[in-house]
Amino acid sequence: MKFTWFNLMPWPYLPDDFREKNRSVWVDIDQRLFDPVKSHEVYNTYMDLLEYADTLGFDGIGVNEHHQNGYGIMPSPNIIAAGLARRTKNAALVVLGNSIALYNPPVRVAEEFAMLDCISGGRLVAGFPVGTSMDTNYCYGQIPALTREKYAEAHELIIRAWTERDPFAFNGRYNKLRHVNIWPRPIQQPHPPVHIPGGGSLETYDFCIDNSYSYSYLSFSGYLRAKHLMQGYWDRVAARNTPDASPYRAGFAQTICVADSDEEAERLYSEHVLYFYNRCLHVYPGFADAPGYRTIKTIQSGALSQYAPPRGSFAKLTWKDLVEGGHVIAGSPETVRHRMEDLIKGLIVGNIFCLMHVGNMPADKCMYSTRLFAEKVMPKLRGVLPECEGDGRFWCHPIATRATPGSLPRPYEPARIAETV
Repeated sequence: MKFTWFNLMPWPYLPDDFREKNRSVWVDIDQRLFDPVKSHEVYNTYMDLLEYADTLGFDGIGVNEHHQNGYGIMPSPNIIAAGLARRTKNAALVVLGNSIALYNPPVRVAEEFAMLDCISGGRLVAGFPVGTSMDTNYCYGQIPALTREKYAEAHELIIRAWTERDPFAFNGRYNKLRHVNIWPRPIQQPHPPVHIPGGGSLETYDFCIDNSYSYSYLSFSGYLRAKHLMQGYWDRVAARNTPDASPYRAGFAQTICVADSDEEAERLYSEHVLYFYNRCLHVYPGFADAPGYRTIKTIQSGALSQYAPPRGSFAKLTWKDLVEGGHVIAGSPETVRHRMEDLIKGLIVGNIFCLMHVGNMPADKCMYSTRLFAEKVMPKLRGVLPECEGDGRFWCHPIATRATPGSLPRPYEPARIAETV
């Protein structure tokens, strides 16, 4: 099993009446709610928490890309990952990921990911999401019906830039480049492992199977509602006569809160969980699914957007609803372990993206929950799917000897220089 400590970086200062006074947390959110001075502490605290997860033995630390919203204030995950590359030692840098259809030209992604792989010593796990409709179509103005075509071309260009040794010309519909010859190149060959975040699009199944990428379902409706969609993925793996059905071919994001007891978990975390579901997921439906963003095949399947709320609104859900419905796995280490085993076996996933920080949760509570999970839950889950042990196709392969930040030798002094002359 691979466990990635994932931080969405939500804005923790949305007012109590946010839902009443704002149409959406995404796209047209009131800019006056953002305080740049407060953000200095927020960003550094969130990066501290990611670094803390590395010290506790999480396999990866995860970041992602979103725009114009209070749900996740990380428009450039590569900037965050670059800071983490210098201050962490062992955890993979899981950048899940860059919305490649938005980059002009996409070789920028190939270059920056290569830099991250080189700086970190081969610890990059790359992610290529299509991007939410809010980000892609409304914030960045991409035509919905062309988004996936642009995505496919961007993907082709990036992979060729990583793998072809000689300069080449690229003559696509959206990208025309006379000389593609990236410097630097990634350490991992032929290229870093790739995970594809999916929110319910059926075409993503085949894309992952064709390219031996890991399909990662990111949803806030919990693992119980995800079983139908994930079973559809594994059915597709079987139908395509895929050589194997390694659980590492799939991953799932789950909100997790751990305390000494179930009662303490509710007391400590309910406020912050409800903040996230009531404010950070307050997305105007008109932004969540632009016409043409999802394909006809996906619509016909009945698959819902990852931001589609159950029973009409996330705001109606209580702590009990969220826990019993599997949206949130919370409680004592033993309770969390049992429910995590149900998730892992039910969805058949070898990659777990642990959403340990929720909403406006303060750092001390987050560290407490994270430590309990790392020490009392995670070790007991390592062997839940023993058949996937040793499958390294979908994870990074760092070099054995890596640079230690700040290990420069003592600088020369004028007197010493004179002596050597």
